[in-house]
Amino acid sequence: MVLPYRSFGFQVLAGMAVGLALGLVARSMGTGPEGDLNWLATTLKTTGSIFVSLLKAVVPPLVFAAIVASIANLRALDNAARLAGQTLLWFAFTALIAVVIGIVIGLIVQPGTGLHGQVLAGGKPDSFGGWLDFLKGLVPGNSLALSASTKVADSGATTTLSFNILQLLVISIAVGLATLKVGEKAEPFLAFVRSLLAVIRAILGWIIRLTPIGSAALIGSAIATYGWSALAQLGTFAGAVYLGLALVLLLVYPVLLAANGLKPLSFFAKAWPAIQLGFVSRSSVGTMPVTETVAERLGVDKGYAAFAIPLASTTKMDGCASIYPALAAIFIANFYGITLHAADYGLIVFVSVVGSAATAGLTGAIVMLTLTLSTLGLPLEGAGLLLAIDPILDMGRTAVNVAGQVLVATIVAKREGILDERAFYGEAELAPA
Repeated sequence: MVLPYRSFGFQVLAGMAVGLALGLVARSMGTGPEGDLNWLATTLKTTGSIFVSLLKAVVPPLVFAAIVASIANLRALDNAARLAGQTLLWFAFTALIAVVIGIVIGLIVQPGTGLHGQVLAGGKPDSFGGWLDFLKGLVPGNSLALSASTKVADSGATTTLSFNILQLLVISIAVGLATLKVGEKAEPFLAFVRSLLAVIRAILGWIIRLTPIGSAALIGSAIATYGWSALAQLGTFAGAVYLGLALVLLLVYPVLLAANGLKPLSFFAKAWPAIQLGFVSRSSVGTMPVTETVAERLGVDKGYAAFAIPLASTTKMDGCASIYPALAAIFIANFYGITLHAADYGLIVFVSVVGSAATAGLTGAIVMLTLTLSTLGLPLEGAGLLLAIDPILDMGRTAVNVAGQVLVATIVAKREGILDERAFYGEAELAPA
């Protein structure tokens, strides 16, 4: 028997509780003599940043190796083209449901009404998205998908290099398709890619073991930095977002599972580790190996899971790309006193279903939000109003993202007859008649 304190899930929950307590203590300590963070808040922020940086460090090789290997694995599936088509169709279908729920909640709650003219804590987003930017962003500027950014401060200019995950996704898909075309000659390359994927997953496994510490630091830092004041001003909006996330996670997903002859409780019992990790890590890509393992434990064919989960982890975002931008657009329109019409809501649906790849599996959804705002002609500065509570919202968004990624793989596998229902229900439980 596994003792409760040795359970990874228990450790993560304990870390979140400790982080909440430390955050409240750090908040009560106030700021330093010059308005800077106190030592405890600084420690929490630094520890959380290190944990997120470790996750981000393994994202580029993980995305490349996982996508290339997953496309190559399609050769082992008899109905690969149909599976790929069904997967994308279910991506769009669940995104459509999620964005409609977001719009309905926004129309009922009307977040942002009455706040016009108030000064809200926030800042200017450091990235924006428009359709032209999105289309240009699909084309890799170099073979490594590297991009440079320069920030100017009093101490001087600092240039940093980073990977453009959207471009890396395009490169990975192209390389994967090329391996299918080349055939046997690509086997040595594929062997290297699979070995790389195994090594990266091992490294990521070590990082994931740090999740209890990382979750304590991230939650503690959020509480210490923002307290409840930001939530008080944006409380209606935050509540609306979490209401939408809860409806999708606890109502829509169970209904879809039941409609396909699967018991929701059995699904969530096995999917919980990935959902929980997504919540604290705020990274669908960082959660990808756990998500794929969970899908296999649910009985999804291993070859199909190796294709569907990496693709879903970079493009399937019901929380970040559907619910959140819909509610955020309504909030910003209400804040600036702008009336949205039926055509505007249609554009929100279109952007959410078609443009979700803009989120690219990274923490945060600012690019997707600004893509929506630019399409509607709303002030892009409005995105800055929501930055103060974005980390708090991003936890729930990513948890729903991950749940949706496992859900689609499971439903498609069931509909295509490649789901091991004995694994889904466990040895002692029989599938419903």
